Amino acid sequence: MTPKIITTLKDYTARQFAADTLAGLTVALVALPLSIAIAIASGVPPAAGLITAVVAGFLISALGGSRVQIGGPTGAFIVVVYGIIHDHGYDGLMVATLMAGAILLVAGLLRAGRLIRHVPEAVVEGFTIGIAVVIAVSQIRDLAGMSDAALPAEFIPKIQALWTVRGSIDGDALALGAGTIAAILVLRRLAPKVPWLVLVVAAASLIAAYFMPTVDTVMARYGALPQALPWPSLPELELAKILELLPAALTIAFLAGIESLLSAIVADRMIGGAHRSNAELLAQGAANIASPLFGGLPATGAIARTATNVSAGGRTPVAGIVHALAILVAMLVAAPLAGALALPALAGLLMVTAWTMSEPHRWRHRLQMPKADLGILILTAVLTVLADLTLAIAVGTILGLGLRLVRGEMEPVRWHTPFRWGGEKRKK
Repeated sequence: MTPKIITTLKDYTARQFAADTLAGLTVALVALPLSIAIAIASGVPPAAGLITAVVAGFLISALGGSRVQIGGPTGAFIVVVYGIIHDHGYDGLMVATLMAGAILLVAGLLRAGRLIRHVPEAVVEGFTIGIAVVIAVSQIRDLAGMSDAALPAEFIPKIQALWTVRGSIDGDALALGAGTIAAILVLRRLAPKVPWLVLVVAAASLIAAYFMPTVDTVMARYGALPQALPWPSLPELELAKILELLPAALTIAFLAGIESLLSAIVADRMIGGAHRSNAELLAQGAANIASPLFGGLPATGAIARTATNVSAGGRTPVAGIVHALAILVAMLVAAPLAGALALPALAGLLMVTAWTMSEPHRWRHRLQMPKADLGILILTAVLTVLADLTLAIAVGTILGLGLRLVRGEMEPVRWHTPFRWGGEKRKK
């Protein structure tokens, strides 16, 4: 359970430090607008996303079991966080995240890292698709510049609310958001190593500032971003609240464990490495305890940012630490610039994130799956969208493990590597 940073620094060189620094700065450019967008979509102040990227990102890299894992807020938690805040308020989210961190610490100490691999792949794909659908729908309001009325947490009422305010669509906002989506998708395919997310969002925000006065910005709606980390504080812990929030905490812990493991697997296959799953769980636990103390969100390994780190030349946890420190510096000196980001552009960024999460290129393979596995995938996705993520994971996992038992499959099936990152060579 030794953190990777201890072993990777034994033969560390100035050349590798230069490569890690460049990679960390590149990832920070991607993570900064994405962290703000994830926070807004989760129903919390934009600063919470930046705080999470700084605090949790630093700890996941410093304590984790992967050479190149990048931690922070991710799209997978948007659905969970939005629901917890809707039902229990911001303090409830802080308590649930703290509890999830403690659960992850215990799981790491009990060496439960490899047990997560027993969750059927159909369940992982199903709830990922469901989350992607919910994220995409939740961004329609900001993408189209609709009325600022709060949307319900439930999916069907959310659709109904969007239909009710359809008359408030702002043409400029819709054009800007749609243009952001198109530009990111096209440019990312043409030059995948360029940090198009931040460049396109910045360009769209400049266009809005000069030519689209009706388009909302982060600062216009949420006020100025803070230019420093807040002092840590412990939320009020009551037994009744702890028991009430236990299901939410278990969901956060499960998602953090699953996504961090998936991200570590992606990283291993890109660089030919081998992560330490239990050390990774301990790092996720520490990060999810520390993040809410500063007002941050749940955190985990971020697959897209981890792949960006590898593509940019990051090979040790130093790159992740540089990424966290770079975002902190940006908070200190460039908060007004971040506050000028246009909300339709950030919504477009999250739309692209949702599309990538759903892995549309895999539908041909999914339709060729055994009918029972495909049924579990679809059921998990539908329950995630229409009911509850906790219920979806529980039902899907029970059915999947039962199916595996009936088939006599005692060993877990090897998960596929998410997304197409484009021909990265493995390096030791």
